Amino acid sequence: MGVDTMGRVVVQARIENLGDLYLAREGAIAQAAVRRIDVTDALVDTIGATILCLPPQLIAQLGLNVGQVRRVRTAGGLKDFAMYDAVRLTVQGRDCIVDVAEVAEDCPVLIGQVPLALLDFVVDPKGQRLIGNPDHGGEQMFEIFTYFPPS
Repeated sequence: MGVDTMGRVVVQARIENLGDLYLAREGAIAQAAVRRIDVTDALVDTIGATILCLPPQLIAQLGLNVGQVRRVRTAGGLKDFAMYDAVRLTVQGRDCIVDVAEVAEDCPVLIGQVPLALLDFVVDPKGQRLIGNPDHGGEQMFEIFTYFPPS
């Protein structure tokens, strides 16, 4: 028998260098010059990852620069992680802008809680897939509950 993969959600994702996208929009570089990668096996991680995590080889392919180093809680305790330039992440036709953390080279691409919230997806563990948030009729929506004083 194979390994039990109940609840494991793997998706296709496109990850694009945000700086390149801005340059292409301004006409400074061609759209074809935008550095991007298509990943067929990004692991949706709603427990262990907060943001988008990429191994060093993919970070290099995208040409991302270190923005800062942040303290991160891991299964092995507190560690310092390099944080890289933001990227545009596209999954199932929805996209968001998200920072990138570096993980070990042998680690898969991890899509964490923040990108899932921005993409407005929830995990269907039985179907092993992402679905549009049922609370929003399956459509991508943001919630902004800000107090506006009466006029």
